[in-house]
Amino acid sequence: MKQASLGDYAPELQPVASPPAEHKDCFKIVDEIIVHPMIAEKAVAHRAFQLDIALKALEKDTLVVIPTGLGKTIIAALVAAEVLHHGKGKVLFLAPTKPLAQQHMQSFGRLLPPLIPMGLFTGSTPAPKRKLLWDQMKVVFATPQGIQNDLEARNYNLGDVGLVIFDEAHRSVGDYAYVAISKAYHEQRPNHLILALTASPGSEKEKINEVMQNLGIDRVEARTEEDPDVAPYIQDTDVEWRKVKLTTYMIRARRALDDAFTEHTNKIKRFGFIRHRKKGQVVTKKDILSAGKEIMARLKSQPGNKGSMFGALYHQSVSLHIATCLELLETQGVDPTLAYMNRLRTAEKPKKSVAAFLKDENVLRAFDHLSSHRGVSHPKVDELMNVLRDQFGRNKDTLVIVFSQYRDTILGLAEGVRAAGYATERFVGQADRDGDAGLSQKEQGEILDRFRRREFNVLVASQVAEEGLDIPAVDMVVFYEPIPSAVRSIQRRGRTGRNEVGRVVVLMTEDSRDEGFFYAEMGRENKMRKIVKRMAGRRSV
Repeated sequence: MKQASLGDYAPELQPVASPPAEHKDCFKIVDEIIVHPMIAEKAVAHRAFQLDIALKALEKDTLVVIPTGLGKTIIAALVAAEVLHHGKGKVLFLAPTKPLAQQHMQSFGRLLPPLIPMGLFTGSTPAPKRKLLWDQMKVVFATPQGIQNDLEARNYNLGDVGLVIFDEAHRSVGDYAYVAISKAYHEQRPNHLILALTASPGSEKEKINEVMQNLGIDRVEARTEEDPDVAPYIQDTDVEWRKVKLTTYMIRARRALDDAFTEHTNKIKRFGFIRHRKKGQVVTKKDILSAGKEIMARLKSQPGNKGSMFGALYHQSVSLHIATCLELLETQGVDPTLAYMNRLRTAEKPKKSVAAFLKDENVLRAFDHLSSHRGVSHPKVDELMNVLRDQFGRNKDTLVIVFSQYRDTILGLAEGVRAAGYATERFVGQADRDGDAGLSQKEQGEILDRFRRREFNVLVASQVAEEGLDIPAVDMVVFYEPIPSAVRSIQRRGRTGRNEVGRVVVLMTEDSRDEGFFYAEMGRENKMRKIVKRMAGRRSV
């Protein structure tokens, strides 16, 4: 497939044909309800943009990019209904996680007529059972890894599939299972049809082109909040930025860590890495990680120069621990920073670089300052409590999600919010980390069911709640820290403002990495917005 440029996507460069004859008269509008032989009675209200996108997606493989909460699942159901109605084959609906696949199956159960054979294929379903059920199903909802495994084992093929739907399609990069499934589908079904769905395609043209190339996409149907057919259905989201300042002890600890960081990064520079920097430009954690890759590559290509390379790698490793502490201190607080240091102290077989980090005079000085700190872990905690008091003052029955990047922070915040009198639960991934037990998918589902029933009002969550789970719409989302990813930021904000005006509060530390992450995310999101406008046939501004 020829790699497309974003200019190729603009509708004004692609005259849109009227729907093919077989689709033209299948959808009827009666009293603003869509009527179709394979759509349940009164199940889908007529929204012109949804039907328009669905009709175009029936013509060729299509990537649909629309804001969160505007009914990507309904568009998928309209396309699936036509495929099933014309007997073109079964429908395979792929989603990143089991709960999301279950959610889509429940939605299709409401949208399509009863008695259509539907099945859920996930890792919980044994492969022999998936093989047995495949031929019996008209619509299969699945997580991608199991399908990829089944295809590799030749338990079945995709020759009888008339439509494959890829939800959260921006994941279709690298070795993610979507890529292999798409390749198999193209090979096994000559008259294939792909519908890819996402609210956040990414901020890099190369990444979007990679998604399209990996899925074999021919067309993009994109909408923005400003499009006249979409604007009536967009709910406003109020975004607030709350800035706080570090305490005296935190500033002293940061100063000591900065001194240690400068000492070790200067030594990396002397070895010939982290070069060509502008005057006054600081060395970032990303720079340290890049230097590590470069050093490892040099070790492989120049085995005779191992002594100096191991020296560079030693200082790179120490610098990485210091950079992590600086990030934790500025963005998360004293407790997560001390927890990180203490985990390194208690490691059974610490590396030389870890021992050097822990014995560094400046690091020890920072540790003393942090140990002398009193009060809440970070001034953000007090600001979070102010935000919650204000929100619950507006609405006692409100639902809130507080997002944070780190498990240590999540645990501390959940305890603090609960101590302040708010019913709360923490929500993290499945993996156990450093004595902190994760949550199984069953436990996650139970917590979300309780949240939906309002048995508690505040969910303190990791990034696992950003995407791929059936999270109910909430009244307010709090970012404990800004994140540099435009995709993840959009996913977080999409948890509010679906049915009425939503509220987003971003907590930020002045003169810190928080501000750097914030401006990086703003830049990437503006870039993404311009790309989507070009996709939608708009001139970039």
